[in-house]
Amino acid sequence: MKPRALAAKPPAEVTIDLDLVRALLREQHADLASLLLVDAGEGWDNRMVRVGEHLAARMPRRAASVVLTEQEQRWLPELIVRLPLPIPVPVRTGRPGCGYPWPWSIVPWLPGESALHARPDPTRMAVDLGQFLNRLHQPAPSDAPVNPWRGIALADRDRIFHQHLQQLESREDRNAALRLWERALSTPPWPGPPVWIHGDLHLNNLLVTHGRLSAVIDFGDLTAGDPATDLSIMWMLLPPEVRPAFLTAARGPFHTCDDDTQLRARGWALALGLAWVCNSRDDDVMLQIACAAIDAALTGAH
Repeated sequence: MKPRALAAKPPAEVTIDLDLVRALLREQHADLASLLLVDAGEGWDNRMVRVGEHLAARMPRRAASVVLTEQEQRWLPELIVRLPLPIPVPVRTGRPGCGYPWPWSIVPWLPGESALHARPDPTRMAVDLGQFLNRLHQPAPSDAPVNPWRGIALADRDRIFHQHLQQLESREDRNAALRLWERALSTPPWPGPPVWIHGDLHLNNLLVTHGRLSAVIDFGDLTAGDPATDLSIMWMLLPPEVRPAFLTAARGPFHTCDDDTQLRARGWALALGLAWVCNSRDDDVMLQIACAAIDAALTGAH
């Protein structure tokens, strides 16, 4: 699969450096201010700075990311009580100060290597991830966050899907993607209650230690809706022979992972892959994830 030219990651709207983080810690969390600070890089929404051995400052880098930080602060403490793996629940919160305009968080530094680069045991990964989603995919309250891009009916992504489809240079790839998309659209919509979903469940948000899934990170897109959005991870991560184990572990009282749900999940893998392609010009990691998701969705192979 060969994509066309891609869009750039949005620029940071504030400068976040170690001096700023040190100043914020001195002002608001003085007991942490003497700890070693190490820049841990940035994504689309946040810059991470490691604070000592066990903590990290999670700092929004643009205004649009502030609501994501607030959602994590509000909801992750409630979700962690039923989840079987660590997640980055904020242990402290920060307020604007020292010239920095937004709320921010102190979260645990969760050890492990990205599943993009690690070599997890496929069967253990399938079961561990399925069990995590089984526990996460529970009915969400009426005031759960609403995400206009994740957890929604596939039909609501049809217009943007066709825009993204043009990023595939090969007519053969475009035709294959369109056939799969139309099959996924033909399935009945999610019939159950809106359930909690991670919303951005890709390889770089899964941490692996000693071959096993050890943590799930980056819940900024947390929302409620169709669990097929999260189940799309099986097309991105798992070889075909272990997908049945994943589906068995993920089944629960609120979704059965039936054929329709699996086909919607495959449609989501395709749609998300195309969206990442369109927004990854300067992010080789996300481009790699995007291309793998599209190829797996189209071929049914890992």
